[in-house]
Amino acid sequence: MTTAHAAPERDRTTTPDLPPGWTIDRPEVADGARLWRLARDSRTLDVNSSYSYLLWCRDFAETSAVARDADGAPVGFVTGYLRPDAPGTLLVWQVAVGAPYRGLGIAGALLDRLCAHVAETHAIDAVETTITPDNPASERLFGAFARRHDARVRRTVLFPAGAFPAPGHEAEVLHRIAPLAF
Repeated sequence: MTTAHAAPERDRTTTPDLPPGWTIDRPEVADGARLWRLARDSRTLDVNSSYSYLLWCRDFAETSAVARDADGAPVGFVTGYLRPDAPGTLLVWQVAVGAPYRGLGIAGALLDRLCAHVAETHAIDAVETTITPDNPASERLFGAFARRHDARVRRTVLFPAGAFPAPGHEAEVLHRIAPLAF
């Protein structure tokens, strides 16, 4: 997972507010194409097939979230899933916010609201994500999330660069944020 490089995320100690009229809710299949475009336009995320974003909006909607502007158009998203072998852990796969909306705290609001939503039906005590070493925006985002929730961040290399089939992919460093209480 990588997060779209963004304007510096301010260090927030409370859940960020959205602009008036904006909402965060679960994705719908109709959002899949827009989520794919947001990932593609980020120019930093590993872009999956457009088909995978459609499936994600159908099969993992309960563990994903979309930020919508006042007109209901998706402007950001977070995708995730509960780890099958660790159901108390929410793995955050991708986070993206459209370029005009970066630096407003939308990514932080997406993470906080997604975790609160998932915790309504599942006892989650940890969030995991992977971040490549060249992505300080993600480091700031998940570091601020950990601070807002009084949790620690433990970092270990999950997938070394050599595990990827194509040369040039950096290592994916697992960030485990725990303990969490929602």
